Amino acid sequence: MNRLPELFERNRRWAERINQERPGFFATLSRQQAPKYLWIGCADSRVPATEIVGLHPGEIFVHRNVANVVVQSDLNCLSVLQFAVDVLKVEHVIVVGHYGCGGVRAAMENQHLGLVDNWLGHVRDVHERHKDSLTAIEDPEKRYDRLCELNVLEQALNVCRSTVVRAAWKRAQDVTVHGWIYDLRDGLIRDLGFCISREEDVPAI
Repeated sequence: MNRLPELFERNRRWAERINQERPGFFATLSRQQAPKYLWIGCADSRVPATEIVGLHPGEIFVHRNVANVVVQSDLNCLSVLQFAVDVLKVEHVIVVGHYGCGGVRAAMENQHLGLVDNWLGHVRDVHERHKDSLTAIEDPEKRYDRLCELNVLEQALNVCRSTVVRAAWKRAQDVTVHGWIYDLRDGLIRDLGFCISREEDVPAI
């Protein structure tokens, strides 16, 4: 049986390097987690949350799924959101999409990939809502990039509309929702200008 020994070896070398760089790091980490951030991102293997922003384990709480979707019927995502906000008391919820997202392209081109088609229906809804503005973009790659951005903004709005975040704001808890996008082509994150810290700002979006 192949037990993937190369990954265990890589893990050993990584742990040794961290111990050398930050003695006692794992002992401290094992006693608590107190991240300030919840990252809701795409499951794409090219978008590792902690590495992209240069943080260490324990500094960012992460939820990932295909095309960074947030819907009120997804108990997995909502449970992560509730635990992050209510228990860990994160201060920032960051929805992060990325250019070159296969899920967004599949939704845009109405590709049929199997079971995931049901999930990507949420992204197709975003495409349909913004069809006129997207159709006006002549360059197909720029249109694709724009749908990746719009999907982030729609999902960040869904975070704001969740019962978890609305309840936090009602009790005056400090929680800010952000919308960012990561560019695989240069490794940089771009702020999409979505930054909401109170419920009264949500309808104005």
